[in-house]
Amino acid sequence: MRTTMQAVVAALAAAAGAAGTLFFTSQPREAGAASNDRYQDIIMATGAVSINPRVQTDGVWLLDYKAGKLLGTVIDKNQGKIVGWAEVELRNEFGLAERADVHFLMTTGYITQGQSALYLAETSTGQFGVYTMGPGQNGSGMVIRRHDLTKFREHQPAGPGNPGPAAPAGAPFLRGITP
Repeated sequence: MRTTMQAVVAALAAAAGAAGTLFFTSQPREAGAASNDRYQDIIMATGAVSINPRVQTDGVWLLDYKAGKLLGTVIDKNQGKIVGWAEVELRNEFGLAERADVHFLMTTGYITQGQSALYLAETSTGQFGVYTMGPGQNGSGMVIRRHDLTKFREHQPAGPGNPGPAAPAGAPFLRGITP
């Protein structure tokens, strides 16, 4: 009985050692991360920006509600400094009134090696935009490029007879998808 128990413990130890060896000697995976956060009237997101294919560059996106602007910059790794700010006037871009009650969401996503896109949604009007950041003409400065601006739902202003864009009672959560 004692030798059987010792054999089981030895077999478990050997299996754990083999698993640990495979885990620590396997090919390392490249880490890719993007994050976003918000505080009051500012949203910030980060993602890769392709300036030079041989050098990975981190981009920073800021959405300023009060100013109605989307700002973007990159960090020069050699100098450890911000390159400068590119901006998009969101009131004009989304056709928003001066004091409109807007609600933006944004996050970044992976497009290709070394390049992320910014996905920007304005929930009051149901608009959705896709942006990237890169070097300006002749490689000087930064620019924000819009790739698409579309609607994910039609805008219905809230009022006494219309509580807003909520689905009617009993309607499926995902419209247009049938089981």
